[in-house]
Amino acid sequence: MVPFGGWDMPLSYPAGTLAEHRACRTAAVVFDVSHLGTVRVEGPGAFDALQVALTNDLAKIGPGRAQYTHLLGADGSVLDDIIVWWVDDERFDVMPNASNTDRVVGALGAGAVDVTAERAVLALQGPAARRLLTPVFPDAATIGRFRVERHRWRDVECVVAGTGYTGEDGLEIAVPAGDAAALWEAVLAAGFEPAGLGARDTLRLEAGLPLHGHELGEGITPLQAGLGWVVAWDKGGFPGFEALVAEREQGPSRVLRALVVEGRRPPRAGQAVLVDGEPAGELTSGNFSPILEQGIALAFVPPIVEVGDEVAIDVRGSAVPARVVAAPFVAPTPAETP
Repeated sequence: MVPFGGWDMPLSYPAGTLAEHRACRTAAVVFDVSHLGTVRVEGPGAFDALQVALTNDLAKIGPGRAQYTHLLGADGSVLDDIIVWWVDDERFDVMPNASNTDRVVGALGAGAVDVTAERAVLALQGPAARRLLTPVFPDAATIGRFRVERHRWRDVECVVAGTGYTGEDGLEIAVPAGDAAALWEAVLAAGFEPAGLGARDTLRLEAGLPLHGHELGEGITPLQAGLGWVVAWDKGGFPGFEALVAEREQGPSRVLRALVVEGRRPPRAGQAVLVDGEPAGELTSGNFSPILEQGIALAFVPPIVEVGDEVAIDVRGSAVPARVVAAPFVAPTPAETP
């Protein structure tokens, strides 16, 4: 167990991070992700409150859908990246990162209520996740990608979304806190392997997904992170919009790139990226890929560094060869039929 965002979280279970990682890529795992916040916004003004605070355009979706979006500072920095679950006409469950819940409550106004303590969230991920979940919670097993539905499990109402953070197919279930242990035991009995933060990080890195505090955060804009698609340019009006428009016109000064590193030694955040032998950027995340069996990393580098370029990583004064590739590093495994 390790401290994370104000919570005590499992880093790994007895099988270990590598086994948990491979289980998610080949079968199915369950993560306890209750550290994610749930900020509930309800009522006739809920839609408008989210529209003026967040970058994406909820008008592109509708009730029963989920959407990835950003909360920005005035300078265009990503204060948090968020999934919005549009549960029904006038109810939205906004899912911020663990340490940013209070910030998101403040940004969304008086109608936003932190209900994190009322529920737990289990993330069921992997190509076999839906098949294994079917005998336990059949209504949840059929929910499509980025869909949101309310269903009852053992007479307990849950909110289920077809979302996740591993690159694999899967679901996230918000269950009342008092019933979470029973659901956890039920999915373990059905064949899911428990997985911790270690595997969650290596899985999201192989999938090329950003982590707040690394690829997103203070001083990092959606355009620099390659996430301009999260910005509803036609909507505008949200904090940081003017700064993003200016950056789009000028072009970002740095961009996020994926690197594969020669050898099995894991690269680490903070190491310099060398271009033509000179420091030109910095790793934001790096680790050993259990699937590729080599080092992989994400890094901010100048825009002239493109896919296919050869660069190097400065590891304690040694230049370790690396190559710029297109993310994701690992493609998802085809999902099994429930």
